[in-house]
Amino acid sequence: MATSGVLDPGRLHRGVCWLSSLGFDVVVGRHALDRAGHGLAFLAGDDADRAGDLQDAWCDPGTSAVLIARGGTGASRLLDLLDWDAMTAAGPRLLVGSSDVTALHLAVGRRLGVCSLFGPVAAGELLAGGDEPESRTASHLLQAMSRPERELVLTAGEPVTLGPVRAVEAPLVGGTLSLLGAAIGTADEPSAEGAILVLEDVGEAPYRLDRALTHMRRAGVLDGVLGIACGDWSECGRPADVQAVLADRLGTLGVPLLLGLPFGHGPVQLSLPLGASAVLDPAAGALVVPPAG
Repeated sequence: MATSGVLDPGRLHRGVCWLSSLGFDVVVGRHALDRAGHGLAFLAGDDADRAGDLQDAWCDPGTSAVLIARGGTGASRLLDLLDWDAMTAAGPRLLVGSSDVTALHLAVGRRLGVCSLFGPVAAGELLAGGDEPESRTASHLLQAMSRPERELVLTAGEPVTLGPVRAVEAPLVGGTLSLLGAAIGTADEPSAEGAILVLEDVGEAPYRLDRALTHMRRAGVLDGVLGIACGDWSECGRPADVQAVLADRLGTLGVPLLLGLPFGHGPVQLSLPLGASAVLDPAAGALVVPPAG
């Protein structure tokens, strides 16, 4: 599905071919290659068409998973156009994607009560930018989609811990910071109470990260959070400056905080099942999701 930004046809083709080669029956949304919705160059077609594709896919009894092809912007414009009663009646599906897809993750978690997968987009650089998908990203996505008996493990290459160094177990919530902030005050407002909050972003200067995190604190989104796991902060300025903001805004909450996990917009994008229970272990530099069921 194209719920946000305009797709590159070549990448879409490569993403479909890769999934098909693994034995998946891939159906592409009718409007996936539309452009300039509402006269806006950054939207992949009109809101009603993008929402209709998503609705049709979710309510199709043959659908097991709905993979979003890319991020960008525009997913939040669809939320009031979807028939949530019909989507509830259709039963659970696995939503997969990241970045702008955070808006959809918040909505399906709150309105449908289902887990969803914060992972690479199907027609993005890592899965469809070249002849072969990035190996760690692809293998982790496939494991997370099928949720086999093995646990999912994300390990920080150069872990940085702030706050107490103790393991905590709780459901995962969160996604891309700027999208979480944009949902504050809406029907899909995020809450980290009783949860492990996962955060990442791209292209946001340290002062903008500070603004977003301060907004979350003032809005009460971080009240009752049990732990925080941070992924990549790609193109967000000097790592030392980003870390200083995170330490100032998050390190003072008195909960375990682990930086440096390989999810988000970085060169390796591992997958996180939002809504599922996980263990954040700062001492081991790891976030571990036990086997499903």
